[in-house]
Amino acid sequence: MLKVGDSLPAGSLQEFIEVEGNGCSVGPNTFDISQITAGKTIGIFALPGAFTPTCSAKHVPGFVELAADFAAAGVDELWCVSVNDAFVMGAWGREQKTAGKVRMMADGSAAFTQATGLTLDLVARGMGLRSQRYSMLVKNGVVRSLNIEAPGKFEVSDAATLLAQAKAI
Repeated sequence: MLKVGDSLPAGSLQEFIEVEGNGCSVGPNTFDISQITAGKTIGIFALPGAFTPTCSAKHVPGFVELAADFAAAGVDELWCVSVNDAFVMGAWGREQKTAGKVRMMADGSAAFTQATGLTLDLVARGMGLRSQRYSMLVKNGVVRSLNIEAPGKFEVSDAATLLAQAKAI
């Protein structure tokens, strides 16, 4: 399981791009994790699924609301990672008004989630293999803080907790 001091696993995530530019085409674009974290401080939060109650009502809105505060604390980007496809993440991002604040990063096949060891088995609930709820601060691809929720909880992976950690590091 991923821990503080570890490098993020190699691999890629996808993001649905709304407007063509900066070498990205409209639609799903694949990004190499090591390349897009190099030289940056990234706040990453992961959750079980797009459009799910706690994720939509609390987790994503907290990061959207505090995006400017994260930037002021030296965080270059915020990412929301979920085991959903890029189309779903793009639609959810539009609904949550994340543009310019939070990158909605799709882990459609759960490859990144499995590589971190932070999986959540929701097969019995009809949702398949998903991600645990967590947040982490990553500098130059290395995990500096990691906040993993207990099953069914939303207490330590929230935006305010990660922002306080970003200010302290």
